Amino acid sequence: MAGGKIKKEKLRNGSAGGGGNPHFQGGIPFHKSKGQHILKNPLLIDSIIQKSGIKPTDFILEIGPGTGNLTKKLLEAGKSVIAVEVDPRMVLELQRRFQGTPFSSRLKVIQGDVLKCELPYFDICVANIPYQISSPLTFKLLSHRPLFRCAVIMFQREFAMRLVAQPGDTLYCRLSVNTQLLARVSHLLKVGRNNFRPPPKVDSSVVRIEPRKPLPPVNFKEWDGLVRICFNRKNKTLGSIFRQKTVLSLLEKNYKTLQALQLSHEGSSDDTEMALAVSALGDTLEDLSMDVDDGRDDEEMEVEDGNAKGSEFKEKVLNVLKQGDFEERRSSKLTQTEFMFLLSLFNKAGIHFS
Repeated sequence: MAGGKIKKEKLRNGSAGGGGNPHFQGGIPFHKSKGQHILKNPLLIDSIIQKSGIKPTDFILEIGPGTGNLTKKLLEAGKSVIAVEVDPRMVLELQRRFQGTPFSSRLKVIQGDVLKCELPYFDICVANIPYQISSPLTFKLLSHRPLFRCAVIMFQREFAMRLVAQPGDTLYCRLSVNTQLLARVSHLLKVGRNNFRPPPKVDSSVVRIEPRKPLPPVNFKEWDGLVRICFNRKNKTLGSIFRQKTVLSLLEKNYKTLQALQLSHEGSSDDTEMALAVSALGDTLEDLSMDVDDGRDDEEMEVEDGNAKGSEFKEKVLNVLKQGDFEERRSSKLTQTEFMFLLSLFNKAGIHFS
């Protein structure tokens, strides 16, 4: 409801999108293509409020408020609510619902795409979001400055499980690693599809995201460059991944460029630079939540022996892996600390990923 790509839909014969029966609340048809699945279970809403830990002084950001079922409880718990809603029909419904009530002066509604608009200051974000914007929204929030205290968000179940996955878990992926570098992530609630109107095709989960303060001392562009390569084939060994021709070519190009310019990438990003880099992840997020090994044979991945032998740079890369005992390791089992150590070894050898 608050953002993402929205297709134009025509109402034919009283139905949304020309097929099936529309779902209404207050005379408003909900569009599934816009991610409009309204929370209808008051007990679930109360549980979300309770687990959010809202303070009476909090400025609360809500994304995709819809008809305001969650909004009302947020207004009761905090100081004020900033609600971002892309659908003008829902904006009017929110304004009508709270007009003339004690809440009207404490509710600010922003009509627009949350991925494109500039967010104001907020202490906490509590939202039931359109699932198609899960990845870009997560990193937009984590790039927001000043950092907020926490976000409590309803996600599609599988996406939520990827956010909280640990090394060795089947769903552990680039999304897991990058999110957990920047925030502590915990699973709060499982939510069945029948708690929504209209019910989505998938189950959901509520997740708590708490930005790390201070942020870890790492150059985020370098970090994401390494993680992107490692999770390209997460179930292959790192030795196999770093023998790929495309990987070696990229790293050697960076190496030669930095040598020629005599530049240094050592040190961590400052806060502003990291925020920009985190926000930029939104441009490459289709693969972030769905890292998979497609089963291609090693012959398709690795440099042919005839071309690889005698390559000093290849040996330089493999020596880094051997130095940290990483050559036979798999990225799907590496911890945050091990990724940081591996990045430091590469950087000390003059090998960079951005």
